[in-house]
Amino acid sequence: MKRVVTLLSVALLAAACGTTETTEAAVPVERGSATPRLALSYDGGILVVDAATLAPVADIPVEGFVRLNSAANGRHVLVSQTDGFAVLDMGTWSDEHGDHAHHYTATPRLTDMRFGGAQPGHVVAHDQKLTLFSDGTGTVDVVDPEALLDGESEPLASLTREPHHGVAVARADGSIVVSVGDEETRSGLAILDASGRPVAANGECPGLHGEAAAANGVLTFGCEDGMLIVRGNDIRKVASPDAYGRIGNQAGSARSTVVLGDYKTDPDAELERPQRFTLTDTTTATIRVVPIDASYTFRSLDRGPAGEAVLLGTDGALHVYDAVTAQRIAHHRVIGAWTEPDDWQDPMPNLHVQDDVAYISAPAERRLVAVDLASGAVVADTRLEQTTIELTGVAG
Repeated sequence: MKRVVTLLSVALLAAACGTTETTEAAVPVERGSATPRLALSYDGGILVVDAATLAPVADIPVEGFVRLNSAANGRHVLVSQTDGFAVLDMGTWSDEHGDHAHHYTATPRLTDMRFGGAQPGHVVAHDQKLTLFSDGTGTVDVVDPEALLDGESEPLASLTREPHHGVAVARADGSIVVSVGDEETRSGLAILDASGRPVAANGECPGLHGEAAAANGVLTFGCEDGMLIVRGNDIRKVASPDAYGRIGNQAGSARSTVVLGDYKTDPDAELERPQRFTLTDTTTATIRVVPIDASYTFRSLDRGPAGEAVLLGTDGALHVYDAVTAQRIAHHRVIGAWTEPDDWQDPMPNLHVQDDVAYISAPAERRLVAVDLASGAVVADTRLEQTTIELTGVAG
């Protein structure tokens, strides 16, 4: 049932339980439980929908090509625009009060909080921190996701590297793992301690791209010929079984020591549509290449609630694998067959797993589907007003 959000004065808002500075435009409505929401970008804006019903909640105009990343605090999404990262308040959150919580919703809106600079790139959530890398300036901002709940936009730390298409990960001890590269190449990693002093480095990762976190705080970074595994201040190179075996996009899980990655073997291809993927065991430092009977894209990888490896194939099906045995344990057809577009910015299906539900966007059909990951049952299905590009969500 829809409920109307009434506008009141800031003075009344200040007295409302659970209200923060980022919701001064409307009185929060208390709910009986958390209200997960999804964000979908399109050319010209962002759609916000209810994750349970897929009913529309808001349509927020945003200029240009935007990318979406969850801020890992249950409430905010980082919106990558041309000149930096903006913070979208999804208008859903929970306030903990000892042994219980109060749950609220409000109207989603873009806040005044901004980070980074030109060509914002990777956003990494790890160890209760967000690390933002701006490719055009080389700026690395470390942000406390909990501070965003109070409207605070001052980074915990910032540093500047040589501009490149990079990635960085801040860790609990204050150290930062950061890519090494320039405008033409990426070659490896450096680890900086809390004072910014280099304590370790590895230059054996041509074309470094993407990261993931596995169980026990282990980090992985993809290379054109394998992967770097970071455990503490130790950086270990693991080679692909092929001379050119590129792992560029990965998905990790805190419940698994195994990282899911893509796998491409043609260095001359303008667009390779792979039909193999990788499962890298960070404990044994071994890469397993697994065949799949459909191709997939960088927007097709995610992990299930127990660490399952989940891929959305171009056959329109969800392929679910046991990450340890590499055996396919489920196969759910959810949308029609599709073809990866030539340009990565163009609309294509997205996969986003939240708790035990997989959300799949089918932009050619202007469709969004929610699927129970265990049974394959469709729990919600809707048509959208826009042709969407990216998809993420918050727990509320």
